Amino acid sequence: MRIRISWQTGAVEAIIGSTPTAKKVWQALPCSASASTWGEEVYFEMPVTAELEPDARQVVDKGTVCFWVEGRSLALPYGPTPISQGDECRLVSEVNVLGRIDGDARVLTEVVDGASIKVERVE
Repeated sequence: MRIRISWQTGAVEAIIGSTPTAKKVWQALPCSASASTWGEEVYFEMPVTAELEPDARQVVDKGTVCFWVEGRSLALPYGPTPISQGDECRLVSEVNVLGRIDGDARVLTEVVDGASIKVERVE
């Protein structure tokens, strides 16, 4: 499943798998939200409720598409956060891994707090 995440000055596409949470995200699309940033991570709420999956983790690779269960948010890390050790992408808590951004995740540096974000299916 391919999704597009766009904001006023840019966009990224991502491929998400068929995990239970990824399917819920897919069903909720299209949706819009207001972006927040935390270090080199963009996150925003989605109309999705999920439980932590067995392979949930706190440290992920740059460009991983994650779902933060406690915040009901899609989380898109592209570099270190305030709690990272070194260059890792450490999120505030364990997240469900949904997929991966297709291309350079550093384009997310353009997203500022409060930016309008749109997430939609690419079919």
